[in-house]
Amino acid sequence: MAGFEAGGFVPPLGCLRGDRDRRMRRGRRDNRPEAPPSPPCPLVCNGSADLCLKHYDEVAYATTHNAFSHADGPWIFPNQDHSILRQLLDGVRALMIDIHPYDGPVDRFLGEPFVCHVTCWGGGEPLVQTLDTIRAFLEASPHEVLTLIFESYVSREEVVDAFEESGLIDFCFAHHPGEGWPTLEEMISRNKRLVVLTDFEGGSPDWYHAVWDLAWETDFDAQRPEDLTCDKNRGDKNNDLFILNHFLTAPVASERLARQVNFNPFLLDRARACEADAGQVTNFVTVDFYGIGDLLETVCILNGLDDCP
Repeated sequence: MAGFEAGGFVPPLGCLRGDRDRRMRRGRRDNRPEAPPSPPCPLVCNGSADLCLKHYDEVAYATTHNAFSHADGPWIFPNQDHSILRQLLDGVRALMIDIHPYDGPVDRFLGEPFVCHVTCWGGGEPLVQTLDTIRAFLEASPHEVLTLIFESYVSREEVVDAFEESGLIDFCFAHHPGEGWPTLEEMISRNKRLVVLTDFEGGSPDWYHAVWDLAWETDFDAQRPEDLTCDKNRGDKNNDLFILNHFLTAPVASERLARQVNFNPFLLDRARACEADAGQVTNFVTVDFYGIGDLLETVCILNGLDDCP
């Protein structure tokens, strides 16, 4: 797991991590003998060498619904256990995020793009702050590919400005219609390791993808376990990417509800059944309270990996 130093993450040393490792050797200020060179790090992609040659649309990703709304912060009715940073460190690789014009109690923020759920009176933070956290993670984790799925109520210009201000824009991958998806290894080698999907004003710039042009989903308003089917909601089943919404809202998310659906065999069986029904990979296995149940194990199994947690 990456460390944290002076506001940024630091990858573990133990093997050669490129220019940073070499700079650290050149910067030695004592008289001790030079240490032997570190061995090269094995190429891993999202935690496994076996994923490197898989195309982006052939991989399953642990996904958090309303990722920003977490029990560690000042959120009313949270959807997740921990912050976005903790989610990423724990292995989440796709984040569903809502963007609203700020409507909370602090006048100086009014109208600014904030990460909130329905209203910023229930908790929120500036969009650029959320994006800055994600940028720091990507900078410190050079073998990880992430996806952001936005429910947006602000203009594309405001979102693009936040990406530019945070520096996250440098990592954005642009998928062009008619082209196949690259492998994770190719995305990592180009350092274009972030796919951005949005439900509002997507398509321009080219990395700001219209989600329902590329993906389809199951229903997101289930109240009971039996409501979780494989029926299509938004999008076209011919699209490349499949979002499996697997959470209950009755009337809001809760740990009690997550315990009803987040464990195997229920979660894995549904993901496999929907894969078989659709004839494609379940790309985004999306839950509330990701720390409850078997999300990471399920994604590992869907990806065909060994030694799953």
